[in-house]
Amino acid sequence: MKEKTSITLSKEVLTGIDRDAGSKQSRSAYIDSVMREHFKQKARRERDARDVAIINRHAEQLNRDALDGLDDQAPLGEYPEE
Repeated sequence: MKEKTSITLSKEVLTGIDRDAGSKQSRSAYIDSVMREHFKQKARRERDARDVAIINRHAEQLNRDALDGLDDQAPLGEYPEE
């Protein structure tokens, strides 16, 4: 459901909106799509920041596990040539 609202924008912002939206969409539709994308990207940045915080909290153990995995691999050059 859409709700009607009123906002005040600078002439420069309106000029940019009109230039980007062109004749393909209304100012309202353009602003709606830009804000939807903004909120989607903001949510993605917040999710990524939470993921990085989790990784950082467990970095020492993850690094130890990775090194253990590398120790289990055969050294380079020990495979027969094909």
